[in-house]
Amino acid sequence: MSIFVYDDGDWAETLRLVDSTSPYALTGAVFAKDIRAIREALDTLKNSAGNFYINDKPTGAVVGQQPFGGGRASGTNDKAGSMMNLLRWVSARSIKETFVPAVDYRYPFMDEE
Repeated sequence: MSIFVYDDGDWAETLRLVDSTSPYALTGAVFAKDIRAIREALDTLKNSAGNFYINDKPTGAVVGQQPFGGGRASGTNDKAGSMMNLLRWVSARSIKETFVPAVDYRYPFMDEE
């Protein structure tokens, strides 16, 4: 585990450093009270960890309750141990069925004014 104490003024640069330092992306964590700092970390580090923890240890995945899987050189981010893993092996399809027949297929925004 690596721990780095950064200067508050270097937060954005620290995030870029974390994002670009390793080819691996299994888990990551950020501890902060400032919601803006958390949001910036989530945005900048979106590809830096398959599982990302906020104010929690990065070893906190509960088997069978939380999807788990790394990205980059840590894996294919399949999220083993969850239904999400099945999406890698199927072609997802959404089907909608309406039981009340439509009387008009036009959309109001398409009406000429």
